[in-house]
Amino acid sequence: MASSLKSLVNDDDRYQKSFQLFLERSSEHQCMRDFIHNKLPDILASIGDGKLHLNVIGVGSGAGEIDLEMLSELHKKHPGVTVDNEVVEPSRQQLYNYKVLVSQKPDLDYIKFNWNTMTASEFEEHWKAEKATKKVDFIHMIQMLYYVKDPEATVRFFQGLLGKNGKLLIILVSGKSGWGKLWRTYRAQLCQPDISQCVTTGDIKSFLDSKGVRYQSYELPSQMDITECFTEGDEKGELLLDFLTEVLDFSNTASPELRAGVLEMLRHPDCSVESNGKVIFNNNLEAIALDQLS
Repeated sequence: MASSLKSLVNDDDRYQKSFQLFLERSSEHQCMRDFIHNKLPDILASIGDGKLHLNVIGVGSGAGEIDLEMLSELHKKHPGVTVDNEVVEPSRQQLYNYKVLVSQKPDLDYIKFNWNTMTASEFEEHWKAEKATKKVDFIHMIQMLYYVKDPEATVRFFQGLLGKNGKLLIILVSGKSGWGKLWRTYRAQLCQPDISQCVTTGDIKSFLDSKGVRYQSYELPSQMDITECFTEGDEKGELLLDFLTEVLDFSNTASPELRAGVLEMLRHPDCSVESNGKVIFNNNLEAIALDQLS
């Protein structure tokens, strides 16, 4: 990352605002819901091996909306089981929102929630320090591998926690999305060296292939309206630009050359299509499902 630029994750308040706007302007959660209701049930059907109790870990669970939809599908597939659910999320605000959501939902008494205000790497250290030996039936890592130093090591650790018939689900932006093109072009200027914020499913599949690890993958088509980014001084456009670049106050801190280059790239046919006066960014995601290490 260029030395003059600060990462958006350093300002949690602005990050949460830009993230909420991103959700409003994109079909991100809708494409995840389509996957959860149409494909995930088949993935979850084989877990548990007939057990009456299942262990689940959500890594980077955010405010819990997607977690609870996955847990609902799990309950439909395995209606008689109880669930021990470890929630791993470093943002106190997001964890609070998750707890509020749980308090408003009836019929969750089959789930025991354990709240962990920590990052994935802190949870890994905590797990090792506790010398925990329990095996996990379902682990999900939704849109969070951007924030770890070593995605490969993180995936290996959590895959190693799976029990018999266990499943690890990863969802990230697709290597074929607009994000992939933007990051391949501007990695040096935009990406922080101490985390992996420019990682895509293309990177994850490359290292899984190199190790001979089998997986199933599913494309999740998604798009995002970024038209406001091209109106100079537009408050929402600037928030979206911060989210797209992961740079705090990108419009005012990036060099004029970098800003112009990024805006040109966002309009490029490899990233977006223009339709009815709108610029629609390719926000495609991909889901990868892994089994227990053999």
